[in-house]
Amino acid sequence: MVVEVIHPGRANVPKAELQEKVGKMYKVKDTNTVVLYGFRTQFGGGKSTGFGLIYDSVNDAKRFEPKYRLIRQGLAEKVESSRKQIKEAKNRKKKIRGVGRRIARHKAAKANK
Repeated sequence: MVVEVIHPGRANVPKAELQEKVGKMYKVKDTNTVVLYGFRTQFGGGKSTGFGLIYDSVNDAKRFEPKYRLIRQGLAEKVESSRKQIKEAKNRKKKIRGVGRRIARHKAAKANK
């Protein structure tokens, strides 16, 4: 759904505040099921528009929402790897081409389990 917010005298409205308001409007039990994103403030201020989704449960939200939006909302945690790990993985990838790529991916998946 498209969410329009009129906020004269304020630069913009925090998403947490909007989540609560939208949750009350649609009688949602858990405000974590309300996902708001893509807000743009109109030139001159006073009005913002964005998008919103309401899921039946938190599990549904976790299942269908992109990971970055879950991280922003606090439903998932960002997996951070060190700079050295990223560089080593990049350099390993550069050495593998073609059929060997599939085998390397399979080995990496096994190592993670």
